[in-house]
Amino acid sequence: MMIKTDPQHISTLLADLAFELKSLNLWQTLQPSATELSSNAPFCCDTLAFGQWLQFIFIPKITMMIHQQQSLPTKISLTPMAEEAFTHLSTSAKPLIDVIQKIDKTLTEQSK
Repeated sequence: MMIKTDPQHISTLLADLAFELKSLNLWQTLQPSATELSSNAPFCCDTLAFGQWLQFIFIPKITMMIHQQQSLPTKISLTPMAEEAFTHLSTSAKPLIDVIQKIDKTLTEQSK
């Protein structure tokens, strides 16, 4: 049975994600270069930090999919990458990791 994810709930989680990135001073005002954004590596990790990938790739892509009423990805697991990427932030990253876990859970549940 497929659970339909409420687009407003996902949009709220994306806004929470942006808020947490900003609260940790990980939000950037300047967009990465076209070369940095054109990476073919997973999460663009060869050219972008994970926080940049979340801001400039993940949030806009999921937002676009919601607005275009496309199916959202399922079985997603951003949490392990986030835990690795933000390990240097120690406990201050907990609210950010919590939001990412909620996104993972919400998107995964829609496939059940």
